[in-house]
Amino acid sequence: MHEINKKSLEHLADLARLDLTEQEKEKFTDDLEKILHHFQELRELDTENVQPMAGGTESNNVLREDEIEENRFTNAAKIVEQFPNRADGFLKIPPVFE
Repeated sequence: MHEINKKSLEHLADLARLDLTEQEKEKFTDDLEKILHHFQELRELDTENVQPMAGGTESNNVLREDEIEENRFTNAAKIVEQFPNRADGFLKIPPVFE
């Protein structure tokens, strides 16, 4: 099992583009060690006679037929009229990218 030390944690933080304080580094090193230890315990379990699962439940998806709603957009003009900023029948919003 790999050990999480300060160097490996700093490498992971760099990959994730995280700036960690010294206190956070200590906390996360401890937390990650506990997580890896838990996975090591799971690896040691005897699963020889356990059937593989195809899913976690017996539930099936509930599907419906697609139906066209004839009157769905008849009030579109009323909706546009209520929007505070609009132009040429379109809704104006603040720029997403500047």
